[in-house]
Parts: sequence; structure tokens; C-alpha cells
Amino acid sequence: MAKPSLLTLAIAAVLATSAHAEDNNDTAKATQLEAVTVTGSNIKTTDTEGPSPVQVITADQIRSSGKTTLPDVLRAISANTGNSVNEQLTGSFSAGTAGISLRGLGQKNTLVLVDGKRVANYATAYELQDTFVDLNSLPLAAVERIEVLKDGASAVYGSDAIAGVVNIILKQNYQGAEAGASFGASTEGTGQTQNNFHLLLGHGDVKKDGYNVFFALDGTRSNQLNASDVSWLRGNDFRDKPGGQLNWVPTNYYNNDPTQGFANAVGPVQKVPYGAITPGKTGEVWAYNPAAYDSVIPGVERYHAVLRGTVKLTDDITGYGEAIYSRSHASFIFGAPLAIGSGLRAWDNQAQHLVNIDTTLPVGNPANPYGVPTPVNTNLWGVGPRNKRDRTIFTRFLAGVKGHTGNWDWDVSAQHSESSLKEYVTNFGNRYAFESLLANGGYDFTSNDPAASAVDALRLSTIRPAVSRLSTVDATASTQLFDLPAGAVGFAAGYQFRHEAMNSRTSEAVLSGTELRPAIDVIQGSRNVNAAYAEFNVPLLSTLEVNVAGRLDRYSDFGNAFAPKASLRYQPLDWLLLRGSFSRGFRAPSLPEITNSTAISYSSVIDPYDPVTPGQRRGYTDVFTANPNLKPERSTNYNLGFVISPTSDTSVGADYYHIVQRGIIGPDNDQALVNQQDPRVQRDAQGRIVTIYNQYKNQQSLTTDGVDIDFHQALHTQGYGDFALNSSITRLLKYSQPLVAGQAPVNGAGTNLFGSLPKWRAVTGLNWAFHDVSSTLTWYYVDGYKQNPDNLLTPAYPTRVKNWSTFDLSVAYTGLPKTTITLAVQNLQNRRPPWDPSTPYFDITQADPRGRFVTLGVDYRF
Repeated sequence: MAKPSLLTLAIAAVLATSAHAEDNNDTAKATQLEAVTVTGSNIKTTDTEGPSPVQVITADQIRSSGKTTLPDVLRAISANTGNSVNEQLTGSFSAGTAGISLRGLGQKNTLVLVDGKRVANYATAYELQDTFVDLNSLPLAAVERIEVLKDGASAVYGSDAIAGVVNIILKQNYQGAEAGASFGASTEGTGQTQNNFHLLLGHGDVKKDGYNVFFALDGTRSNQLNASDVSWLRGNDFRDKPGGQLNWVPTNYYNNDPTQGFANAVGPVQKVPYGAITPGKTGEVWAYNPAAYDSVIPGVERYHAVLRGTVKLTDDITGYGEAIYSRSHASFIFGAPLAIGSGLRAWDNQAQHLVNIDTTLPVGNPANPYGVPTPVNTNLWGVGPRNKRDRTIFTRFLAGVKGHTGNWDWDVSAQHSESSLKEYVTNFGNRYAFESLLANGGYDFTSNDPAASAVDALRLSTIRPAVSRLSTVDATASTQLFDLPAGAVGFAAGYQFRHEAMNSRTSEAVLSGTELRPAIDVIQGSRNVNAAYAEFNVPLLSTLEVNVAGRLDRYSDFGNAFAPKASLRYQPLDWLLLRGSFSRGFRAPSLPEITNSTAISYSSVIDPYDPVTPGQRRGYTDVFTANPNLKPERSTNYNLGFVISPTSDTSVGADYYHIVQRGIIGPDNDQALVNQQDPRVQRDAQGRIVTIYNQYKNQQSLTTDGVDIDFHQALHTQGYGDFALNSSITRLLKYSQPLVAGQAPVNGAGTNLFGSLPKWRAVTGLNWAFHDVSSTLTWYYVDGYKQNPDNLLTPAYPTRVKNWSTFDLSVAYTGLPKTTITLAVQNLQNRRPPWDPSTPYFDITQADPRGRFVTLGVDYRF
């Protein structure tokens, strides 16, 4: 084996300083680096820096960050540039989940693995079409390290790896016992608290004893945070901010005219100037503050359990098995009491379309003061706010055998993984009870105390079930084929079979047409995937290696997809590494996009042609349908970079990436369809938008490129301890695609045209260790961005959203026997998220409203 270079030893030294204590049980230190498999390749290597950039986050780094959940750890990295969401998105079919979006390409283009293998996607889709792995379903306490491959890897892993791969590696050979707990709370009285605990148990050393058994359990509980709990959100009055207005909702009026209000106040309403809500309007309207009905962060309760066993069957063969079980509950207010008025609908399952529900008050109805049938707009205040509670169960069962036969290393495994959801909703509206009560006057909309029997009849509780399943068989083998003058030729090959299935249903109340204003995401389909892949690593010179890989996937629905990759690793000097790669990747159409599915959601656009409020936001119904003729999205990836490490304490690296994605699957942009007066935009008799119909298609292309910069500097002193400065910076140069297929592409880098995509993201940490105290100060920087021009219809609107810059501080004390006490403060300066009226408060993909958050934790090793 070749002698490790200075660069290899330097990077290994950096990783060694942050390795978890369990990895130091053996006092004897190996004099030669052990060959390991690194994410992005199936060929073992001693090089800690390969031809593709891989960011390694160790368990010790996770602890020193002060972060207590896996999504918080991953979403903070600089390469997570935009278009990923966490549980703040409560108005979604995938509420309570969290994902990661490398390069801003969305969660669907970032492949998440556990121990190098796939797991089941979340039970239903995000934004109706995107399938992804829910990070909230995966354990944090059991993590040994996380490897983030910031390069396309379809040639090794297949679909979904266009932007990169996140490989969560669990503890493999843990011995000992550890228990810990922490309590955290916001210092600003917002009502947000979080409690965490974990337990680790491990026995046996695989090398010495021939076996290891490992068990991990962790849990998190945090309370629900509503906008009304946050001091600067509870008033919902942003008239003192650029482009801000009174974000209250008009209600309780007749004839589709908010100024024709009820005679008396009904519900939590006040009389406010109409112009404060909708600029340019006159008169007064009844309106309510929606802050009390807006859960900005749900209340959650989550538990993760991992059981892993490893046993040496012979000197050369090892068997292993793993079970993961997680259970999560997310509770939140979905919205104010059901709104009654124009656009109220129910689902006709036989005809597969929405039907209008008449909300006209007949003559003689106690709420109708006129002698003619009169349209009414109000809320079912007596029924109460609409609530949701999502229960998610995630499981993974894995069994395998690996070993060494002759010159071959091999691994064969099988697994089954599931994500199941039950969404419980309460206080939704019963259509048939509503129609009956409207006709006979049994529910008085103008009363603050409607008949209890009428309220009970209107209240509707339902359950929406969904499940996603994944079954796989994996087989890989690697060896050194033969020797060249510069070294041995490495080879790896493998086969994978996958069965993917998704069954996301709607409630019986929706199917029977009972539920008013239903949101539907029905997905039912399955497919089989067979894949074969091969990889060669060829040392052309002692300083130059070329790696070539290819993978062929055959899908039972759309056909074949081939993904090749070639990369170079050139190290002309011990302190200098040059690398580059070229690859083609793909993303298979998701089951919601290509199989039997129908989706209905509610959104809003700025309608310049609205006859009542032109140029203002107008709510409407979105109807999406799948397309069985879809083809996979294709990509071309280029990466070029270097790493300079003049000493074992210093390293600087930079990597340029360029990704072209073609045939992106999606519907047309709704705002563009409205602007162009497309016939798919359906309007009512008044000329107001009611419904927009869309279908998924292979459409436009997307081009994005940028640069990652990584810096490490360590400083060792005699009297002041050890210091380490680590920085990761991502500069987004381009994110260009058409708004509508066929149009010229528009660069969205540094804007919110395609979701907020700041040009700069950076994470910089300063570590200090002295005797029994260690601390980490981390600076998180998210650049500001320009507004979508469509949002700038009001002159007062800000043209740019400000940056988001926060500091976290974590201090750990180990002076007590076997005990570590940690104090962590996130958002040390208590900064508020930057104001963005288009969201309507702030962009939840970049910030959260909790303010300063302090956590105190204790860990004890037995």
C-alpha cells in the first residue's frame, strides 16, 4: 500500500480531533490507514479526500454544535442553498417533516441514505409531487458521522442523486453505556420549549469478541408555537414595514362586498379600514386577525429506536442486522373556522371533479336581512378552528452478510422499509349538514351563540391514511484486478432490486362529497426497479488516478436510464490535490407524477385582471393530474476543485459545480398562466379566478452553478488550549430556468423567483478546548435576495430582502467524572428573521421565529 501523503495525514488528523470517544477505546494506534468505503464510491480507499467533494460531520461536531435534531444539523450546512423545508410548513400534505435540498434543486434531487442504503420515502408527497426522505424519522443519537457528497452520484446510487447524497452512518461497533437529557426554551417568552433525551447501550467488540450489540433510543418533545405567541407576529399589522399591510381577513359580509358587513360583530372580529387590508379600497369591513389560527411551528413528540447486531460467522464472513423504529406526532392549527362564500366546493368522486356549493341565503333565513336570496361570506365561528394531528411511523428492517473471499470483498443484504401516516383532522365542515341548515335556517350565521345541535352537525372529523414502502436486495463486490506500474486497478460491481409503492388516500368524507373545501392528494401506484453497476479506479501515474463508473436502471413503468461518471484525482505534491468529474444523472418520475394520482390544493396568485381587487392576491383551487407518459429528468454534472494543505493544521479547498437538468417534471407556473390569460385559468361569473387546471409534464431545463469554499486552521498553544477555525462557504452563481416552458430562461440566483435562493451561504465555527472546557462559536450567514418582479406591483414593496446572520454558542464542561454538562445558545443575538412580505412574514426555508433559544444538557457515561 502506498505511503499516505501529507494531505491525507492532515485531513485524517482533523477528523481524528473530532472523533467520538467510543472510537478511542483501543490504546494501540494503527500505523497504517485502513482502507474504507467513502460515500460516492464502492471501491475501498485510504484517501480521505477523493475525486469528489465529501463533507464529513462527526458525532463530536454534532454535539459541539448544540443542535438536538438531525434536520437542524443538516439544514445548517452551506450547500443547503434553498428550497428545503422543515416542520414550519404546516399548510402542507407533508406537515411536520423536514428535508435537505443540496444546490437548491429541491429535496427530490438529494438522495438520503442510511449506512449507504436507501430507506422509504415519506408516506405522501411534498408539494403534491415530490417524494423525499423525512429527516425527522431518522435518529440523531445513533449517528456516528454524516457524509455529504456534494456531487452527482447517479452512476453509483441511481435516481434522486442529481444534487448529491447525504449518507447517515450509524454507530457500528459501540461499547459502553450513555444517557443524556436536555431542556431548551426561548428566552423571549414565545412559549416554545423543547425537551430531549437519549440512551446508548453497546456490548462486544467485533474484532476481539466476534460480536457487537447496539441499542439507541432518543426522544424529542416541543410545544406548539402559534403566530399569536410571538410578540412581533401576534398583531399581524405590518404597515410600518415596506410593502406591509394589515394582514387581517375580511369576513361577515353580504353580496360579495366586504363593505356590506353584518349589523353586529360575530366571532373574533373588529371593524377596520378596508384600505388597510387592501390598498386603494375605502370604507370599513369586519375582519379577524389570523395569528391565533396560524401555527408557525407544530407541537411535536418523536421517538427513535435503533437495534443493531453484528456477529462474525467465520474469520472472513460477518452477519449483521438492523431495526429502526420511529414514531412522531405533530399537532397544529390548520386554519381559522371554515370560510363560507364564493368558491366553496366539495369533491364529486364519480365525475372526478369539484362541484360548487351554493352559499346563498334564502329568503327567510335568520341571517338574511334582505327580501331576496343573498350571497354571504363568513366563517363557521361556532364550529371552532380547524385542527390537524399527524402521526407518522417509520420502520426499517435490514439483514445482510458481508465478507472477504480470495481477493474479493462482498456484501449482500435485504431490507424492507415503510413510512406510514395517519392525519387526524377536526372541526372541518360537513357539506350535507351545511346545505340542510342553510335551507332551514338552523344555523344563524349572525349569532355568536348558534344552536349546539347545529354546531355538532357541522363539525366533521376525518382520518387520512397514507403509506410508502420500499423493499430492496443489494449485492456489491469489489477487488483489485491487477497491478499497473502506478498501482493496483480497483474494481467494484453490484446489483440492486427495488420495489417501490405508495398508497396515499383521502378520507371517506372527501370521497362521499361530505367534506367542504377538501384538499386531496390521492396517490396509488408501485413499480419494480432492477439495476446493475460497475466501477473502475485506475492509477495512471503515482500521482494521477481516474475513476470510471456506470449504472443501468430498468424501471417497470417508463423504461431504462443509464448514468455514467468519470473523475480524476491528481496529487502532484503532498500538499496539493486537484480533482474533477463529469457525470450524467437522472431522476425517475415520482409515483405521484407518473402513476394514478389526483391532487387538489389551495393557493394564491396576484391577479391583474381581477374585477374586484385587481393587482392583489386572490385565492383559488389548484387541480393537478399525473401523466403516465413522463420520461426521467436528465442531468449533466461537472465538478472541478482543489485542496491545499501546507501543514497538518491548515487546509483550504474550493470546488466549482455546474449542473444542467433537462426535462424537469412539473406543472406550468400558475402566476404566468394568469398573466397570459391562459384558458386553463377558470373564472366565476364575476370574472374572479376559481380554479387552475394543470398536468405534470417534462418541460424546461435548468442550469445552476456555484462554488464551495472550505477552510480549516488549527492552533495549538501551551497555556491557552487548542483552537480550530472551520468555515464552509457556498456561492451560488446561476440558477436559470424559464418561468414557463418555451420561454427564455431567467436567472433566479439571489432572488425568490424559484424559491428564495441567496447567492451566499456560510457556516464558520471557532472551537476552543482548554482543560475540562470546550466551546464552539458558530456564525451562520444567509445572504439577502431580490424580490420576484411580480411581487413589486406596489411601489412600497421592498426590492430586496435583507440577510439573515446569527451566532450559536455551545460550551461543554467535562470536569465531573463520566459527566458532560453542555450549555447551548442558538441565535445568540436574538435576531428576527428578515422581513419578506411575499411570504407573508419571512421565508421559512431560511429562518425561524423562535428568537434566542437556550438549551442545558447533561450526558453521563456509565
